[in-house]
Amino acid sequence: MKRDTVTEPQPSKLRTILSYGSYAEHVRIGGILRKETTGGIALMIAAVIAIVWANSPWSEAYLNLRDTTLSIDSLHLHLSVGHWAADGLLAIFFFLVGLELKQEFAIGDLRSPSRAIVPVVAAIGGVIVPAGIYAAINWGHPETIQGWAIPTATDIAFAVAVLAIIGSHLPSPLRLFLLTLAVVDDLIAITIIAIFYTNEVHALYLALFVIPVMIFAFLVRRFHIFWVKNRWASWLILFPVALTAWYFLHEAGIHATIAGVVLGFVVPVSLDSTTAQTALAHHRPEVTGHGSHNPGLVSMFEHGIRPLSSGFAVPVFAFFSAGVAIGGWDGLLNSLSSPVALGIIVGLVLGKPIGIVLSTFLLTKLTRANLDSSITWFDTIGVGFLAGIGFTVSLLVGELSFGLGDANNDAAKVGILLASVLAALLAVLILTPRNRYYKELEKEKLRDEDGDGIPDVFEISR
Repeated sequence: MKRDTVTEPQPSKLRTILSYGSYAEHVRIGGILRKETTGGIALMIAAVIAIVWANSPWSEAYLNLRDTTLSIDSLHLHLSVGHWAADGLLAIFFFLVGLELKQEFAIGDLRSPSRAIVPVVAAIGGVIVPAGIYAAINWGHPETIQGWAIPTATDIAFAVAVLAIIGSHLPSPLRLFLLTLAVVDDLIAITIIAIFYTNEVHALYLALFVIPVMIFAFLVRRFHIFWVKNRWASWLILFPVALTAWYFLHEAGIHATIAGVVLGFVVPVSLDSTTAQTALAHHRPEVTGHGSHNPGLVSMFEHGIRPLSSGFAVPVFAFFSAGVAIGGWDGLLNSLSSPVALGIIVGLVLGKPIGIVLSTFLLTKLTRANLDSSITWFDTIGVGFLAGIGFTVSLLVGELSFGLGDANNDAAKVGILLASVLAALLAVLILTPRNRYYKELEKEKLRDEDGDGIPDVFEISR
């Protein structure tokens, strides 16, 4: 008689999300986090100086400086200092964003659909929920509903600076998640600005914009070796081309910072062997990838532009945008009673973490996946609060929504500042004890009680 064989059920192999990626990606993102820390601190200092000055007896001097018009008559450009900072200097920051997006799509997590799905879904959730909260609070207020996009942005520099201070021992996937999420968030913000904050497009100037972009793309792709050999050539040759593209897009009626993203995105990532050898001969490790795991002209431009962006452009923009006369305790309460400020605060402080964590959680359920064993859902909540620090781009969207000097824009500034501080404090409260826990865990893993030079965790108990 033939006996039936019973097959034991095999445990299903569930996919993990927020797991460790490649070591090269780990090193690359770690380098970006370290570089952004200094920029985040400079950003905070500039914002504090602006707020203090705007609420001091010398506040009129601050407003006069911000509103002073600097004109280029031959080009019909008549912009205030504040507008030059927002439209001009911030284009440098967006050029860097374009470079980061190019790297993510070419060599980072976003090149792999299976790895890209997590930060993309989380970023979308982190945009939809805050926007929905703001719209619900401002429903029936046609003069304020247009600011719906203000609480959708994450400030990379500010969030990374806080993370660097409190989260040096947090698991690498968690830090990678925050940065990749913020990059995708920037892409969404750029799209929102281009689509929803463009009133009228002038086709002729938009067509002219394509010409310097094509010239820029041709130059950076065709003359690799020239840019590697001549450090200042990019400023002398490429900068005027980029400036021309910026001017045409500005005149086209589209926010000129978008020019920076487009130009950053056309820079090539990979190098041919001849260019790599030339870079080595001219001691350009940032181009070859020596010590950076991030080779190519994208790396070279990022290496040169990031200090200018983080150390000058973004702090100067923050200085001219963050200054708002609160008007004492009564003025603060007045601003907080505004549906604009309330929508921004609730949207950033609660909407961002809810949108990010809930969308990530739903993704795990729909794809039968688990979080990587190195992190917990509580950790992702802390990262969600960090993403609620929506400073730089939120201030920009506020100005696009209401305009400089508008009472609603002042209320938006108060909301952005308070929300960013609250989100940072909540992130600190959650992630500081988690950082201590991971620090102790790290010590445990490196414990070597028998003194044989090999951590005990790697030894097989007999």
